[in-house]
Amino acid sequence: MITRTKGHLLYLGLIAIMLTALSCERTTDEYKTYPLNVELVYPDGYNAKKDITVTLTSTADSKTMEAQTDENGMAKFTVTAGVYDASATDNRTGDGVAYVLNGAERGIIVNEQWTGTENVKVRLSESKLSQVIIKEVYYGGTPTDDGSRPFAHDRHVILYNNSALPASLDNVCLAITLPYNPHATNSDYVDGKLFYENEGWCPAGQAFWYFQNPVTLEPYSQLVIALFNAVDNTQTYSKSVNFANPEYYCTYDIEKFDHEASYPSPSEVIPTSHYLKSHVYGTGKAWVFSQLGPAFFIFAPEGQSIEQFGTDANNLDMYGGRATQVRKKVPVKWVLDGVEIFMQGSDSNRKRLNTEIDAGYIHGIKDMGYSIYRNVDKSATEAIKENEGKLVYNYAMGTQDIEGGTTDPSGIDAEASIKNGAKIVFMDTNNSSKDFHQRKEASLRHK
Repeated sequence: MITRTKGHLLYLGLIAIMLTALSCERTTDEYKTYPLNVELVYPDGYNAKKDITVTLTSTADSKTMEAQTDENGMAKFTVTAGVYDASATDNRTGDGVAYVLNGAERGIIVNEQWTGTENVKVRLSESKLSQVIIKEVYYGGTPTDDGSRPFAHDRHVILYNNSALPASLDNVCLAITLPYNPHATNSDYVDGKLFYENEGWCPAGQAFWYFQNPVTLEPYSQLVIALFNAVDNTQTYSKSVNFANPEYYCTYDIEKFDHEASYPSPSEVIPTSHYLKSHVYGTGKAWVFSQLGPAFFIFAPEGQSIEQFGTDANNLDMYGGRATQVRKKVPVKWVLDGVEIFMQGSDSNRKRLNTEIDAGYIHGIKDMGYSIYRNVDKSATEAIKENEGKLVYNYAMGTQDIEGGTTDPSGIDAEASIKNGAKIVFMDTNNSSKDFHQRKEASLRHK
C-alpha cells in the first residue's frame, strides 16, 4: 500500500515537471511579451502633443493595436514576437490652412534579441490637406455573368471636392507609380527606405493624364473618370458599370494609346471635351493601371504649365536603370492626394507612395467587383446644419464579413445620404489605413 502511494506520488510529480516544462516552453515560444515604445519625432516648428493615436500593425495578419502618446510624444505597447509597422497622424491648423503630420516606420522586428531599451522613432512629415481628393478607386475586375474570366476593362476613379468652395481641376493630372504592383520586386528601396523620399519627389510611371478644357468641381460634388472602356459595359456584363453619361469623363487619347480592348470609341453621349489627354514618356499600347493594387495619385504642377512639365526631359528617371521603364519625377509638394493599395494575402507588399502623400495603405481583393472607397468624416459631416435629417446610417456596403475586408467606421452611408441631399465631408488624413475601406461594389454600379 505504501509502495503504491509513493509510486503514485512519483508519477504525479513527473507529470507536474513535464507540464511545467511545457508551460515554460510555451511561454518562451508563444506567449512571451516585449515592450515596444514608439516615439513621434516632429519636424521643426512643431511640439509633441498628447493623446495622438499610434497604430501598430502586424505584417503577418494585418491585425492592429493602438496606443496614445504622452506629453513627450511617446506611445507604449506590449507585443509578442513578430514584424510590425508603426504609423501616426497628427492634424494641425494655422493661418486658415489645415496641415497633417504623418509618419511611419516599417519592418520593426521583435524577437528574442529585442531588448526594448531603445525607442522606435517615427518621423513625422508635414503636408497640406487638399481641396480635391480621391473618393473611390475601382481597379480589380468585375465578375462575369457566365463565371468566366473577370472583366477588367471597367476600371475608373472618382474625384471629389471635399470643401465648401468651388475647385478648379484645370491643372490636375492623374498618375500611377512604377513599380505598378505592390508585391513586385522594388529596386527603389535602399537600406530599407524609398530613395526618392529624401529627394522630395514621387515617380509617375509611363504617362500621366490631364483635362484638356477648364473644369470646375462644385462644393461636395464628384467627377467620374472612366480609365478604360468608356461605354455602357452593363450591356455585356450585368455586374459592370454604365459609363454612358454626359457628365462623365474618360482617359482617351487614341493617337498615343491604341489598345483596342481598352479604348473602344467612348459612348457618343460623352462630350469629346471630356476626353482627358496624355503625356506619354514610357512604352505600351495602354496606360498601366494595376489590377493587383495600384498606387494612384493626383498632382498639379506649380510654376510651370502641364506642357512644360510633360516635355521636360530633365525630370525623367529610369526605373532600375532600364530605359524601357521611364517615369517622371513629380515633386511631392505638387501632389494633391494619393491612395496606396496592397494586395490582400500577399506578404511581399511594399510601399511606393511617399509618407507625406500617404502614410498608410488599404488592402484590396481583385476579381470580386469590390472598390476602394473613402470613409466619411462623421463629426465634420454631422456638423453641417443643412444635413439635419438627411444623413443615412447603418452603412451596409462594407466587406468586414470576409477575410481581410473592411468597412467605414463612421456608420454613415455616404451614397444614400448624398441621394438624400446631404453634403458629405470625407476623411482626409493622408493615411489610407484610416481614410479608406473596401466596398462590396462600386458606387456607380446601379447608376
